[in-house]
Amino acid sequence: MHPIEQEATVRYTRADGLAEALRGADALFVYDFLSTAVPDAWHAADRLRWLHIASAGVDPVLFPGLRDSDVVLTNSRGVFDDSIAEYVLGVILAFAKDFARSVRLQDNREWRHRESERIAGRHALVVGTGPIGRAIARLLRAAGMRVSGAGRRARDGDPDFGTVHASAELNGHLSAFDFVVVVAPLTERTKGMFDAEAFAAMRPDARFVNVGRGELVVTDDLVEALRAGSIAGAALDVFDTEPLPADSPLWTMDNVFVSPHMSGDFIGWRNALVEVFADNFRRWRAGEPLRNVVDKRLGYVPSAD
Repeated sequence: MHPIEQEATVRYTRADGLAEALRGADALFVYDFLSTAVPDAWHAADRLRWLHIASAGVDPVLFPGLRDSDVVLTNSRGVFDDSIAEYVLGVILAFAKDFARSVRLQDNREWRHRESERIAGRHALVVGTGPIGRAIARLLRAAGMRVSGAGRRARDGDPDFGTVHASAELNGHLSAFDFVVVVAPLTERTKGMFDAEAFAAMRPDARFVNVGRGELVVTDDLVEALRAGSIAGAALDVFDTEPLPADSPLWTMDNVFVSPHMSGDFIGWRNALVEVFADNFRRWRAGEPLRNVVDKRLGYVPSAD
């Protein structure tokens, strides 16, 4: 039993029972952060004052009914920062050291000597300058890479990114980077931001990494860019359709690394998510300010991005 259950009446429900469980509830913890059940059950939220989602992204619950209500929305920002940063460094090293080909050659017991790339001095752009983006920037810098950012407003002298480019002018800067790492939140402004025009603006030897949301990318345009050689490769942890359909060409492309939405999922992450909610619950019961309050107009917790 979690201590919360000694302090409050707790109801557990699956998606199909959410409407009934919401009646009379003051707070809702959306533990299944990919669930789309909340909008359909929203009519039953007759007392709800606070909704917490067990993820950094809030797009599954940020529908008009919630956005226009007085219900406070919080997320689990901070849990996955370092884990996702480690994933990004890992796939960048995998590209540079040609690990995928080494595995394929090993499977065939084929000894083929090659030379590999250095990542020190290479230039990465991190699109999304929130806490996860900053954790990525710090780790890539520690590995010897040069890092810039892209966020809502342009600026110089940022402690983690140095130069931050305005996302609205992103395509004009993409040709300067060896690696483009996407971790931006999904909003109406960012949906489909990486389309044919964006990939055409990238260098043909650049690699693309998406650990944000699948809908940030126009998948067909990415596939075409990879086939045409407009970019050299992609590491994708998120997709606009999940699970990734078995007939997706991304599965079989030699220059693509696919993982099943797991870049942040370290051993113990589920307990960590519960503890973030538990800490906020204690704050809520005590009338103290909540952590990670989302600006429902922006779609994320405001920061210096």
